[in-house]
Amino acid sequence: MVLVVVALVLVARKVLVPADFGIGPRGYMYGWHRAGNEQQWKEVKVKYRTAGYCMECHRDKYDEMKESPHRNINCENCHGPALNHPEDPRSLNIDRSRELCARCHTRLPYPSSSRGVMKGVDPKTHHVGLDCVTCHWPHDPRKEGHQR
Repeated sequence: MVLVVVALVLVARKVLVPADFGIGPRGYMYGWHRAGNEQQWKEVKVKYRTAGYCMECHRDKYDEMKESPHRNINCENCHGPALNHPEDPRSLNIDRSRELCARCHTRLPYPSSSRGVMKGVDPKTHHVGLDCVTCHWPHDPRKEGHQR
């Protein structure tokens, strides 16, 4: 019975796995790279552009972030992928919701990790009904937010 299962697995592998899967210039290699689909990967549109890309047009916000407690956060962590930006400005999300900030700033009881020392709040009790940007400027949360 075991030999039948092993034989079925080997036959399935021969049929389903491309011949060049795992084969590289140095012989057999683990990973997802296949020489046969290199062109397909070259044609894939990159969704994320990095903070350096954003800096080209938004130097003031970039500089402000780099001097703030949010200095290690990439722009696209909050704004989403800049794939079609600036060609389609509406494709870039301006999310001012509490939920966005709560992803990182909900207090977690991990005293032994760096996540435990990050300033956190309880979103169920901390100024319920207000977006965080009402009081905090997102690029530099030490600054005052959008007063309405």
